[in-house]
Amino acid sequence: MKPLKDIQNIYFIGIGGIGMSALALYFHKEGKNVAGYDKTPSDVTAALQASGIKVHFEDKKEAIDSSFTSKEDTLVVFTPAVPKMMGELVYFRESGFTLKKRAEVLGMIANQSFSLAVAGTHGKTTTSSILGHLLAATGAPVTAFIGGITNNYNGNLIQKGSDVVVVEADEFDRSFLQLRPDILCVTSMDADHLDIYEDEADLIATFQEFGALAPKDKRFVKSGLPLAGNTVGIEEDADYTAQRVRIENGAYVFDLHYPGGVLENLRFSLPGRHNLFNAVAALGMALSYGSPKEQLIEALASYSGVNRRFTYRIQKEDMVLIDDYAHHPTEIAAVHQSVREMYPEQSVLAIFQPHLFSRTKDFMSDFAVALSRFDEVALLDIYPAREEPIDGITSEVLLSEMTLSRKQIIQKNELIALVKGTKHKIVVMMGAGDIGVEILKVTKELRGEG
Repeated sequence: MKPLKDIQNIYFIGIGGIGMSALALYFHKEGKNVAGYDKTPSDVTAALQASGIKVHFEDKKEAIDSSFTSKEDTLVVFTPAVPKMMGELVYFRESGFTLKKRAEVLGMIANQSFSLAVAGTHGKTTTSSILGHLLAATGAPVTAFIGGITNNYNGNLIQKGSDVVVVEADEFDRSFLQLRPDILCVTSMDADHLDIYEDEADLIATFQEFGALAPKDKRFVKSGLPLAGNTVGIEEDADYTAQRVRIENGAYVFDLHYPGGVLENLRFSLPGRHNLFNAVAALGMALSYGSPKEQLIEALASYSGVNRRFTYRIQKEDMVLIDDYAHHPTEIAAVHQSVREMYPEQSVLAIFQPHLFSRTKDFMSDFAVALSRFDEVALLDIYPAREEPIDGITSEVLLSEMTLSRKQIIQKNELIALVKGTKHKIVVMMGAGDIGVEILKVTKELRGEG
């Protein structure tokens, strides 16, 4: 295929995905002709359309804009989540167009610049958004592709230049092996995506293969992981570590100890020690890049988070509603820890939508343990995404494995009544499926906007 700079037309199948939409916006701002298909309208597709990108929602070749007919001057980008026999994908494939997975295209962009890549089964989006903000706020000519909507930039793309690129290095489908990072980070290696990997050992081996893509002194790795590099931790013996951690006026204040010295009294406003770890990892990468130390202190204090990562939807005396993307047992446990740290005396209702039948099957007992830590739990049906149902894997089975007494199955149309009627001051709604849409409905009702 031609070099990316010489291709004028770029068409996206699944353009509404958070990673795909960032790429689409990037190419649109680069002056390319961009359009695409997605299954359903969303806030993401609406934002794309508002920027001037054509999006349609019917899977038929007649809906494809006529400007995407030249095989020589059109690149078609898709994700592994798209079914192989999806109509438009079949049309482009059988017509001889150049097709590339999202990860391949992201690699093409990142690998032609100085790149910083954040990997890990948890923490990628928050860490990469912190890193992108730190670099942008300290004057680096950076483009950052973020797997969530950043509050500082109200989008999933930071574009302040092209010399430096920040990317999330996704382990799904082994996508991150497309990258050639100059600096990398691995935040975690917990078992996940066991529909892709043979077992946890296979996943760890692939993370180690990814880690080997950068020199040892340019790797930032959570303490205890089986990968050599600069270790990162909180109040522990690590190369980059947060010390003297305390909470002042609802924010973390800490000192960063690193091989070059100490940065004192950094302020970070996201709740949860898992988020504090992400901040330390991002600071280490920014220091390694060469960001000015004093400016980093100011930049970190101004970071305001990512949508659906411990996002406060309602924060009143009698009700706190928290929205989180947590969809793995480790992430649910981290949310629980954050809530307990912020509200140690309050009881908590957790509403969870399991994501994927395969993940629910693989981690059924771990989900049950993590959810049983809350005072009360309501489960929605499993969100299937790209999967077909698996016999014997349901939310009812997960509910039966949970040890707490106050638990129930709930339907989407019952959520508003449940939240409005609860006696718990703290309500947490979690999941990676369409629960995000339901949370917005609940929020509007609680604010009197319904």
